Amino acid sequence: MTGNFAIVGARIFDGQAWHNRSALVLRDGTVERIEAGHDLPAGLDVVALDGGMIAPGFVDLQVNGGGGVMLNDAPSVEAIRTICAAHAPFGTTALLPTLITDTPELTAQTVAAGAEAARQRVPGFLGLHLEGPHLSLARKGAHDPALIRPMTAADETSLIAAREKMPVLLTTIAPESVELAQVTHLSQAEVVVSLGHTDTSFATARAFAEAGATMATHLFNAMSQIGNREPGVAGAAIDSETLYAGLIADGIHVHPATMEIALKSKKGAGKIFLVTDAMAPIGTDMKSFTLNGRLIKRENGSLRLEDGTLAGADLDMISAVRFVHERLGLELDEALRMASLYPAEAVGQDGRLGRLMTGSAANIVHLSDDLSVRGVWIEGDKVFSN
Repeated sequence: MTGNFAIVGARIFDGQAWHNRSALVLRDGTVERIEAGHDLPAGLDVVALDGGMIAPGFVDLQVNGGGGVMLNDAPSVEAIRTICAAHAPFGTTALLPTLITDTPELTAQTVAAGAEAARQRVPGFLGLHLEGPHLSLARKGAHDPALIRPMTAADETSLIAAREKMPVLLTTIAPESVELAQVTHLSQAEVVVSLGHTDTSFATARAFAEAGATMATHLFNAMSQIGNREPGVAGAAIDSETLYAGLIADGIHVHPATMEIALKSKKGAGKIFLVTDAMAPIGTDMKSFTLNGRLIKRENGSLRLEDGTLAGADLDMISAVRFVHERLGLELDEALRMASLYPAEAVGQDGRLGRLMTGSAANIVHLSDDLSVRGVWIEGDKVFSN
């Protein structure tokens, strides 16, 4: 159903508060209002749900693939559409397809595909995340070391030009490969700069935050750790008043106790939010795939190169929500915010995403009481039903 209608029959979480015995009224792909008591105009179409809850659709800022496709292998509008569609059944209504460090030529193809996806308004497409190639070899993770390189003036210009072609452009960089002034220029051009795959110090990470970096990529993974005399990038992300930080909440990438410590300690308006770091197998029964010609195996809930290095995650967003709610004991509303409002804030999209309020996008997930996904709407169009 499209157009103007109301959804009733479930508790409503608007991103901040819960509403009982209320209706969510939608108009032309946006939220018009939450109406208490179902006092709806005559003739308005009504979708009646059978309990559970509706909440803002999830926002995933790090999605390498899905539906059998890796963005690195197929930098096209069709691949972006496949990836977005693969994540919708797990509650994700807006995402950043993520390019892992690759050649300049393939990066340019990806940007062109992202620009076209934005023009076509591909459902679920929010923009691109370019994770590399300007990283640190010391913390390369699964990135191909042969493709990691310093940022040049031409790279900076290309990133700024790419940002003009889509709603969000996020780039993960390491201070070892990028200059402070470059970060400032990117930030001023509204490119979101995230620190990741770096072995730099606490002080340097803080300096880059002051220069314009606003995020840390997959907290604790592929970054300098908290030590007794050197807090590292992980410590800077937690201590910073401004840095947001993505977290892969699968219990494999980060120990649950470490997650709890970070969540209790995080300072400031910058929040810790959930990312999947998902790869091609999401939504499929694939057991292996390749990245930059290297085999990655899917076993025991993880994805690994043949040497055992973690390579992305075998994780979807609703599973991450369940993990932090059920395993870590976070209140459900906070777990939902970590999957929707906080990532939307991190990329400056919280006026449109992560909330169900007047004027926000009608991006909605219907969850059962046991947190199974029952239905998903993107801009008022139902894209998944279970």
